[in-house]
Amino acid sequence: MEATETERLPLRTFAEKAYLDYSMYVVLDRALPHIADGLKPVQRRIVYAMSELGLSAASKPKKSARTVGDVIGKFHPHGDSACYEAMVTMAQPFAYRYPLIDGQGNWGSPDDPKSFAAMRYTEARLAAYAATLLAELEQGTADWLPNFDGTLSEPKLLPARLPNILVNGATGIAVGMATDIPPHNLRELVAACLHLLKHPKATVAELCELLPAPDFPTGCEIISTREELTRIYDTGGGQVRMRARWQREDDGDLVVTHLPHQVSPARVLEQIADQMRAKKLPLVEDLRDEGDHENPVRIVIVPRSNRVDAEALMAHLFATTDLEKTARVNLNMIGLDGRPRVKHLRDCLGEWLGYRVTTVRRRLEHRAAKVDQRLHLLDGLLIAYLNLDEVIRIIRFEDDPRAELMRRFKLSELQADAILDLKLRHLQKIEELQIKTEQAELADERKRLQALLGSEAKLKRLVGEELAADAGKYGDARRCPLVERPAARLLAAEEIVPAEPITVVLSRAGWVRAAKGHGIDAAALSYRAGDAALTAVEGKSSQNLVLFDALGRAYTLNPRQLPSARGQGEPASGRLDLQDGAPLVGLALGEADDRYLLASREGYGFVARLGDLTGRNRAGKAVLSVAGEALPPLRIGSVASDRLALATAEGRLLLFAVAELPELAKGKGNKLIALKGEDRIVAACVLPPGRALLIEAGRRTLTIKPADLEHYLGARASRGRHLPRGFTQVAQLAAVG
Repeated sequence: MEATETERLPLRTFAEKAYLDYSMYVVLDRALPHIADGLKPVQRRIVYAMSELGLSAASKPKKSARTVGDVIGKFHPHGDSACYEAMVTMAQPFAYRYPLIDGQGNWGSPDDPKSFAAMRYTEARLAAYAATLLAELEQGTADWLPNFDGTLSEPKLLPARLPNILVNGATGIAVGMATDIPPHNLRELVAACLHLLKHPKATVAELCELLPAPDFPTGCEIISTREELTRIYDTGGGQVRMRARWQREDDGDLVVTHLPHQVSPARVLEQIADQMRAKKLPLVEDLRDEGDHENPVRIVIVPRSNRVDAEALMAHLFATTDLEKTARVNLNMIGLDGRPRVKHLRDCLGEWLGYRVTTVRRRLEHRAAKVDQRLHLLDGLLIAYLNLDEVIRIIRFEDDPRAELMRRFKLSELQADAILDLKLRHLQKIEELQIKTEQAELADERKRLQALLGSEAKLKRLVGEELAADAGKYGDARRCPLVERPAARLLAAEEIVPAEPITVVLSRAGWVRAAKGHGIDAAALSYRAGDAALTAVEGKSSQNLVLFDALGRAYTLNPRQLPSARGQGEPASGRLDLQDGAPLVGLALGEADDRYLLASREGYGFVARLGDLTGRNRAGKAVLSVAGEALPPLRIGSVASDRLALATAEGRLLLFAVAELPELAKGKGNKLIALKGEDRIVAACVLPPGRALLIEAGRRTLTIKPADLEHYLGARASRGRHLPRGFTQVAQLAAVG
């Protein structure tokens, strides 16, 4: 068939309209809950469809597939898996504070909420709490809409008797906005509602005295401060800090019994086990999962000994695992005006109470209309009883008994129809006393209803009484204790792993390893063919290890991660990105405040703190500017009293005070010794006061006593004095004595 009309739109206009239409659908009909009943459309349809199937809390459960089939076939034309997943969430006691569905079978576990069985296996019925959403549905309290194909009607909103929007909360991601409403304790929430009913101008701070914080189903601790929580309720957004609850048993084991909301026990066990495998948690001897049906969460942490500080260990685990977590709060919901908005606590409760008062008014008006209608019918039945013989005659002999009854006794159509619909066996029940008794009871009820409808104060009092009754019926004690605690603190490396004396050995080929203890003979260790010891440093496993290359770059490694000296070690290039293939020339192992001399063979250098030389970059950091080659770093014991001894290729020796050198973080430094031509520094050492100087030149050695060293003492940047004949080719300088 050929089209007769074609609508032409610019692509920009069409795309903008289509996207906005889609966005509004996602916001209003999928992702965000409504403030009235706290449900998204799919949840509302599931609850209503189950009520239509007769799946009340007192009925026998039916297969979940039956419910899902009714929901998607009658009200929600979307995927069955998404519908079933929404149904499962409403049945999980660890996801909902007050579940709406009572499920039988495998409905998932805290370890894996999505491990539920297929819908053909599970059975479900509504939980008792769901009655608060449905009890008044047939009492004129709901607006009805046609379903997607116009063959059935569904409620636009459910007449919730409790503020379910905050009772169970909601999460959802729409287009351009999201919602994260935490669950709350029913009794505390009703107490806040009752206070707001009596004091409409109450502040958020006053409401927070009655409703201090969310109440998550997992029973974790809430450690946010009162000020932080009040700020969340005042702005409608923020973060709530949650922490696991634990205890120390008589045998010394630490047992975690409650986890933060939406935290998997398996995930926590994995995080702790990863630290144990990486040898970052030697304070823990063993880890067990003893959770069962009666105790869903029971994580047992066995300390290495009774001397372990349990509080410090748990604080470290809080900082490094999901044992402590934050829950985002974003009170974004669709209001009674049909618009999504982030509301603070008073606006949220006030708007819901307005909806509740309107719902109760509609319920009373509906009941009043029913009472009036029944009284009207009773008036007609009383007339029929008083004139029973005449009524029977009219019904038997008149051609149009309905019209004759209306004319003869001045009845309405409803009254005449009621008399005509009366069965013969019921005539014996039509007694004047019974009718008048029912009339009196209904008249009293009408009077009471009119009094309630005519007084806003009485109407609000009724709402408050019903809220209090429901809180007593469905409410329970708070599960999440409020405990203000400081932020979790990571244990320092030395607190986790005891500092041990070690010796780090570097070979000429750049292989590195660590031996336990001091006094290790590095030359006696085993090396690969063609390799030998270059240098070794002693220190503790908790200290900083810095490696230096010939280009003046410094690289940092964790000494605890080095291979044992029982083997031949591993190449440092496997852990570091050495620049331009420059060889490593030295090591430094010590505390951050330790001082080291950095110098080049061209005669320039400075003093540096070891802490300024460390870094996390695999490529290291440039610390010494060199034109040729850097010397190995030299540790300085005392900047004020130590001297620096320098030997050159021409056989000169110079001593001067280390205090004459500047302290820098990086750079070229100052001139150390005056060099001429191709002369350069071949050896250097730091000489403490009172120590002799050992000079090695080939097979020759010379020890210069402290008194004789004054001959070589000079100013920084001077040339120094010649060494004795035979010691021009100095290989090493060392302090002895």
